[in-house]
Amino acid sequence: MKRVLSIQDISCVGKCSLTVALPIISAAGIETAILPTAVLSTHTAFKNFTFRDLTDDIQTISDTWKMENVTFDGIYTGYLGSFRQIDLVGKIFDDFNRPGMLRFVDPAMGDNGKLYPGFDEAFARKMGELCGKADIIVPNFTEAAFMLGEKYIGNEKYSKDDVKALLKRLCALGSPAAALTGVHLGDDQYGVMAYDSNKDEYYEYYSEHIKTSFHGTGDVFASACFAGLMCGQSLQSALKTAVEFTVDSMRQTISEPNHIWYGVNFEKSIPELIKLLKN
Repeated sequence: MKRVLSIQDISCVGKCSLTVALPIISAAGIETAILPTAVLSTHTAFKNFTFRDLTDDIQTISDTWKMENVTFDGIYTGYLGSFRQIDLVGKIFDDFNRPGMLRFVDPAMGDNGKLYPGFDEAFARKMGELCGKADIIVPNFTEAAFMLGEKYIGNEKYSKDDVKALLKRLCALGSPAAALTGVHLGDDQYGVMAYDSNKDEYYEYYSEHIKTSFHGTGDVFASACFAGLMCGQSLQSALKTAVEFTVDSMRQTISEPNHIWYGVNFEKSIPELIKLLKN
């Protein structure tokens, strides 16, 4: 059985980060180790939440794994809360690197043209350095713009050629493959476009545009995409798996408007994920 590591925060209530990554990747039949960077009572869309920083524990935990000769077939990172955490994760990439290990970075730090509270342009540039150590990165348009030091103009204003050029600039950060989420090219289709610089090939996949937003859908997408890749799917197939699973999870949630702050009901879509992974 393959073993992977997911490094990101954990919210005790509210489906995002590790409470999304762990069940989704585990459902794919992959042993999933976790390294929490922080513990929150709820995700940050709630009015009141507690926060405990676990930065000081990251290196100690990593060191004990090294002493026990623990190895990983893949490492997937999500939300990281500080410059120091980025440095520590970069060191983990180096310390545990081995032939065939997949380093997958979701630079979760902003959306809709704005960085999350507590982040600035310097932090975005630092995240770009971590992306340079990855094998594949999956930013949204906001994160891509900030990492590249460019002005965010809105997803809908990019033509297909614009998206392709943006993907090439993202790969120039150092990652051989990049996927942009939230691609919307003027119709009712919504999805993702990617570029594999090693093959000089572009991939795209679109599905139904559900015109509402839910907390944590980026984490659902990234977790499913990583699971697909670890199950042996090509990048193109893993992107399809991730899009369809995310959309199906949103469909499962639409009928429960009171749960909008809790994230999407991806649990009900796990059978669909298994089918997608088998295909």
